[in-house]
Amino acid sequence: MDTPQAPQPVPLVIACALTIERLALRGAARAGADTPVTVLRSGMGPRAAERAVARTLGAPANRDAVVIASGFCAGLAPGMHPGDLVVAGETRDPRGTTSCTDTEVLAKALAEALPGRTVHTGPLTGSDHVVRGPERADLRATGAIAVDMESAATLWAAQQAGPRPVAAVRVVVDAPEHELVRIGTVRGGISAFRVLRAVLPAFFEWHRSLLLPRR
Repeated sequence: MDTPQAPQPVPLVIACALTIERLALRGAARAGADTPVTVLRSGMGPRAAERAVARTLGAPANRDAVVIASGFCAGLAPGMHPGDLVVAGETRDPRGTTSCTDTEVLAKALAEALPGRTVHTGPLTGSDHVVRGPERADLRATGAIAVDMESAATLWAAQQAGPRPVAAVRVVVDAPEHELVRIGTVRGGISAFRVLRAVLPAFFEWHRSLLLPRR
């Protein structure tokens, strides 16, 4: 009688744009995961994100991978601070909307992993440039709570490669009252980096929850 094969672990791809984001995520990814983890640095901008994600998911080992877009973002809502977390309920760009998977589970895991940090949930919008000044208010009027250049493109490309769970988690590095162009915002960047280094346990918890039987 043939011995049943154990199910193969579902890989996790964590996509970010910048070297500093990958540095924060890669070190933590070396421990605590019970599945293959790829921390992908896509490069800046939506086109770079699309190409990198399509190439990564085209590899046989990652064909069925779960995808998380992560890194830094600009907060749009008044009262946001550097180091706050944003869990996207959906991502938006000119091509439409991509719904994220099990947002509540992920937000809860992040709140438990980073006690004292504010976790915001809501739409995350995409841009092809860095958003400044009055443009924040215009984007906020659409209902979005944060903006970055890669998340929407990352999740769109992931779904184009085949149905799979997707999520986007960003750390606020600047906000309406804390723009990076202002004196003193380097401290905010350091805070955001430290938060990004601490998100991996929550990502792994969310990933494990996807494999549990649904009631």
